[in-house]
Amino acid sequence: MAHVFAHFKTITHHRHKVIANCFRAGIPLRGLLHDLSKYSPTEFIPGAKHYLGNRSPNEGEREDYGYSKAWMHHKGRNRHHFEYWTDYDPVTKLMSGVKMPRKYLIEMFCDRVAASKIYNKKDYTDSKPLEYFMKAKNRRASIIHPETSDEIEFLLRMLEEKGEKETFKYIRSIRRKKNVQG
Repeated sequence: MAHVFAHFKTITHHRHKVIANCFRAGIPLRGLLHDLSKYSPTEFIPGAKHYLGNRSPNEGEREDYGYSKAWMHHKGRNRHHFEYWTDYDPVTKLMSGVKMPRKYLIEMFCDRVAASKIYNKKDYTDSKPLEYFMKAKNRRASIIHPETSDEIEFLLRMLEEKGEKETFKYIRSIRRKKNVQG
């Protein structure tokens, strides 16, 4: 029973951090809608059962079953995950990444910063979100659109080098422009 409350507290704390980040980024509606599916029985029950505290419960579910039904449900309903943006390429007939629209890319950035703060707690630094992203860069290369990957990496590098204040200022300035970089 303790895991139910711990999981609820963690996902709610995370969601509140994302909401704050989205307001700072100038996309308040994305923040208010962020991760509502985590409260659905399909995601909440496995999340509470596999609660780990220091990383996603989806990893615990994968360890037990070899896959995570909660994650498959989540990524199919939340456009701030690059995995949502995959489809069959009409030329190659292979599953490949589709370029993410800017508002979801920015929400993904807000999500990654918030998740790093939640899981790293007092050990959080502005380099943690980039470190996490870079750990799996090669493994995800075939399923994330190259421009999406470059754009999120650009923002995470800016965070590491210039901090949150400057990065969110930049994000607000580019929110309606065609390309994220320069």
